[in-house]
Amino acid sequence: MEKFKSKTDIWLIIFLGIALGVPFFRALYSQAWGLAIFMLIINAFVAHIFLSTFYIIENESLIIKSGFLVNIKIDIQSIKKISDSNNIMSSPALSFDRIEISFNKFDAILISPKDKSRFIEAILKINSDVEIKYKSNKI
Repeated sequence: MEKFKSKTDIWLIIFLGIALGVPFFRALYSQAWGLAIFMLIINAFVAHIFLSTFYIIENESLIIKSGFLVNIKIDIQSIKKISDSNNIMSSPALSFDRIEISFNKFDAILISPKDKSRFIEAILKINSDVEIKYKSNKI
């Protein structure tokens, strides 16, 4: 089993820290306890997503986890192509520096492993037929 953390964009942390932190502290300051508790729950949920977004290669499967919302298992033999992507579509990725994994006939998912080269190498060890379109690939 090999686990890969998601790359995290610092600007995303700053943006969410401001967007979620300011209302929380304003609610505390104004003693709006209901709103403060609600904001605390939202902050905890976002923190949970950040701490639990990762990708596991285990046996012949790629497991993609992001909080309790995303738990996807992909047969690595079904992967057709891995390519660079800066697509902003919602995905289990904490960065816009992403790779797109195309699998089965028409399926695709965007992820952002911190160590893309090592991730790609691990996939290729299991399925050497995967087409790689990754500009920084040194494989």
